[in-house]
Amino acid sequence: MNVIHLALEYGAPVFLITSPLTSYLDQILSIHRSRSSAGFSLDIPLIMLVASILKVFYWWGEYYSNALLAQAVVMIATQVVLLKVALDNRPRSGVEHTPFSGAGAGEIQRPYDFWQWRSTQPYWMTMVYFVAALFVLHITPLSNLPTYISILGAVGLAVEATLPIPQILANHRAGSCKGFRVSVLAAWLIGDTCKMGYFFASSEPIPWTFKLCGIFQCICDFYLGAQYFFYTYTRKNGKMAAGSDRGEEEQELVEREGRNEEEDRWDAGEKDIRMT
Repeated sequence: MNVIHLALEYGAPVFLITSPLTSYLDQILSIHRSRSSAGFSLDIPLIMLVASILKVFYWWGEYYSNALLAQAVVMIATQVVLLKVALDNRPRSGVEHTPFSGAGAGEIQRPYDFWQWRSTQPYWMTMVYFVAALFVLHITPLSNLPTYISILGAVGLAVEATLPIPQILANHRAGSCKGFRVSVLAAWLIGDTCKMGYFFASSEPIPWTFKLCGIFQCICDFYLGAQYFFYTYTRKNGKMAAGSDRGEEEQELVEREGRNEEEDRWDAGEKDIRMT
């Protein structure tokens, strides 16, 4: 037990700080190499940027774990790079990035096409305005109120907890997980599992909002894992089985046609014999 406790106490903080790089570096390189970000939800950088920025401002009132603060800073830098690469390699239609859009009456229209703009400038300006607004609020007496700090942390953690949802919806809409890297999924599953262990085993002060939102995020991660398995392996095996069935049916049809042709030839031969 002491070994596990020491691993969580000293190893988990290092893992948490480096997790943004291990989670998203492969996705960044994949988009850059393929020159396409189709299948990748642009809402993921949005969620992580908003959540991480809120956690940085939350730290100034709560002074929680330094490892979690460092993770938030590294995450901001990583998501800025990911957003830049994804925007530079968007498909022309842009539909592949809109997990909340659909066909027919069930389509949800975002106000002012939020986070679905064709130009890249509004994305960056949105983040600049968001940081500026938080900075202005933080230099006012409002930042000294415990209620304000609590709301700041709760909103930031709640936003982060919804991270897997846009990708889940994007996969469901596309009927596949194409464009979403399994390395990201593995990093989410391993990272959030280790993070939960750190939350409940660390001697540093970890607010309960971190723990509750972490539990919800873990549930979503495992659902996404089940979805990935279903779309990648179950459907693939189903298509192979369907292809095998079609092959057998086609073979039977060919054999049946061959027998019919042979019977026709025998009938024609008998008629020729009778005529002679």
